[in-house]
Amino acid sequence: MTGQNTRTGKVAVFADREAATRHLADWLLQEALAKKDGPFSIALSGGSTPQLLYSMMASEPYASRFPWARMEFFLGDDRFLAHDHEDSNSGMLQRLLFSRVPVPAENVHLIPTAGTAEDAAKEYDAELKKFYGADTLQPGKPLFDVNLLGLGSDGHTASLFPGQPVLKEHTAWVSTCVPPVAPYTRLTMTYPAIDASRHVVFLVEGASKRETVAKVRAQDPACPASAITAMGDLTWVLDRDAAPADV
Repeated sequence: MTGQNTRTGKVAVFADREAATRHLADWLLQEALAKKDGPFSIALSGGSTPQLLYSMMASEPYASRFPWARMEFFLGDDRFLAHDHEDSNSGMLQRLLFSRVPVPAENVHLIPTAGTAEDAAKEYDAELKKFYGADTLQPGKPLFDVNLLGLGSDGHTASLFPGQPVLKEHTAWVSTCVPPVAPYTRLTMTYPAIDASRHVVFLVEGASKRETVAKVRAQDPACPASAITAMGDLTWVLDRDAAPADV
């Protein structure tokens, strides 16, 4: 049920971070408005790169135009922390986006923080399956309309870190990861859940990521992002600094 891999994904390069982010905001608005049959589901990424996007979405001309009432928001990954912790992706999204727009609270699906990380992963896995309406992913039936991803300098995406057991998880949709190079236990969507998307979009900015983008697009097996696939299409949105010379 896999679709395009990272090597064959489309690439869109923009002059700077502002232009790349505004393009993505415009595209997301267009996609959300165009979908009339059922909710528009989107998995959001954490970290610093997409924060400008979330601030844009919560500002005009976007805030009054997104169909918030029929949008369903999920997180591709998060640190296993209280949502009010400064390093929580959930907390960041609450501050920059969800608290500033009229999205119904029940449409925001944050990663749980109670119990153990393993318990929380199972709970979020069950929440995704309830939303999907089935316990197994079906060809031609995406879980997400859009899955937004970032890229770490080590080639990780979501919390799929190099050398970690989660990279071999192909049954659960959500699992844990304890990367030795990063603080905190993480919860992350697995390859199958990410693949089950109409659109997978990498948003990458900055010269520090240029070499990694090149490695992933060349399918370097040391980079977990190289194994990302999409049921539909895969697109790279880059600023000029992040774009390798051959794109």
